[in-house]
Amino acid sequence: MARANTAAKWNELTLEERRERRQLRREKQREDNIGRAAKMHAARLRMDAKIRKRPPDLKPSVYVGCSGWRYWKWRDSFYAGVPQEDWFAHYLKRFDSVEINASFYSWPTVANVQAWRRQPGKKKFVYTVKVCELITHVRRFKGTKTLIRDFGIIADILGERTGCLLFQLPPSHRYTRARLDAIVSQLDPARRNVVEFRHASWWNDEVYRAFREAGIIFCSCSGPRLPDALIRTADEVYLRLHGPKRWYRHDYSKSELATWADRIKASGAKRAWIYFNNDNDAHAPKNATALRRMLGRVSLMA
Repeated sequence: MARANTAAKWNELTLEERRERRQLRREKQREDNIGRAAKMHAARLRMDAKIRKRPPDLKPSVYVGCSGWRYWKWRDSFYAGVPQEDWFAHYLKRFDSVEINASFYSWPTVANVQAWRRQPGKKKFVYTVKVCELITHVRRFKGTKTLIRDFGIIADILGERTGCLLFQLPPSHRYTRARLDAIVSQLDPARRNVVEFRHASWWNDEVYRAFREAGIIFCSCSGPRLPDALIRTADEVYLRLHGPKRWYRHDYSKSELATWADRIKASGAKRAWIYFNNDNDAHAPKNATALRRMLGRVSLMA
């Protein structure tokens, strides 16, 4: 009821008032992220000697899910008849992985991550975590090696529930050799790192070569003005589906999904990570379910 009242009040605001509130909220989050990062740095220094520094051994497989699961717009479709407190349990029945986007806006606390680990109960479930914008959008990989190591303890806390760490760069971040070197030199090779670019200049052989040598996974994207291709630079492939013509709104047809399924099967990768970020109108869970059926639950490699 409280959530419904909040939504009603939000709808009463003018467009300008909404923008102003969003801006204030984002500024507050960015201020808080500096303090949250400092606390996780202290936590890492305490934990470093106790935890392992490599990704968990996962069986060769295909993970298909959504970029987040808590969307109010899904309440009348994917979550129809499901109480809000049971939304995650409902998602858990249908998918074995989720890509956490909230961590991009608000640097998680250790308590947050521990709660994620407990949340699936006994079910085998893995999280991919989107790295905080403090690293990728505010500082843009300038002097961020310590911050990256600090964020990386999320993977250690999650343990066997760890999928990937997703680094997303802004659309204005064009390719240069210096920027490529900054990314490659700072990423921790002990992690399963994925980098998503939003500018087409990064789809080039120098980037692919550098990522292959460093074992970094190139994030393939279905998005406006981005190359429509599945790029493999490691033993694993990673795909985010935002919508080829409009961000977050596209409803993928059966033929479009079949094309991506064929590319994934032909990639030769031992593992595939696929997340749908077309969350408007609940297209994401519907499309994710359809693609998972096409791919099945078998290993990509014999």
